[in-house]
Amino acid sequence: MSNKPFAESCEQNKQPILQVLKKAFSEPGKVLEVGSGTGQHAVFFAQQMEHLQWFPTDIEEALPGIQLWIKEAGNERIKAPVVLDVNIEIWPFRNMDYAYTANTVHIVSWSEVKSMFRGVSQALKSGGIFCQYGPINYNGQYTSPSNEHFDQWLKNRDPDSGIRDFEDLVLLAKENNMILYTDFEMPANNHILAWQKR
Repeated sequence: MSNKPFAESCEQNKQPILQVLKKAFSEPGKVLEVGSGTGQHAVFFAQQMEHLQWFPTDIEEALPGIQLWIKEAGNERIKAPVVLDVNIEIWPFRNMDYAYTANTVHIVSWSEVKSMFRGVSQALKSGGIFCQYGPINYNGQYTSPSNEHFDQWLKNRDPDSGIRDFEDLVLLAKENNMILYTDFEMPANNHILAWQKR
C-alpha cells in the first residue's frame, strides 16, 4: 500500500472542475499545471480528458507524492512532475495550449501571484487558456460569510496570503497580455477564472 498524499478538497471539487475544463480545454493540447499539490487533479483530469497531455509542477517537497499518484495511474499522457518555483524569471515551458492552477492564488503572496501570471503568460502560446480555480472577491466584497472566515484564517496564518480581488486579477492579467475568457461560478463559493492569452 502506497502512502500517497490525499487532499479531501481535491476529491470534493474534481467533478465540478472537470465539467468546466472540458469546455475550456476542448481541443487536443498540452496542459501546464502550476502547483499540482498531491497530484490527484493531474491524474483524474488526464484520465477523463484523453485529448490532453498533462504537465504537473510544484515545489520540490511535493514531487515525491505527485510521483506516487502518477506511477499508480500508469498513464503516459501524464508527464513526470517538474520542480517549478513561480518566482524564477524564465519558466522551462513554452508553447503550452493550456495552463491550470487550483487553490494557489489565495495561498501564496501577491508578489508570487504576479510572478505566476507572468510565467503562465510566457508559457502559453497565443490564444492559450489559463484556468484558475479558487475563492475570489468582487468589488472588495466576500461572496459568502464562509469565505470571509477563510480569508481571516489565511491572513492569521500568513499575512501575505488571502482571497484576491477579481478587479486586481483582471489588471494583472492585462499587464501579462491575457484577457478574461469566462468567469465560471463553482460550488462552495469558488470560481474558475479562465484567461486567454492574446
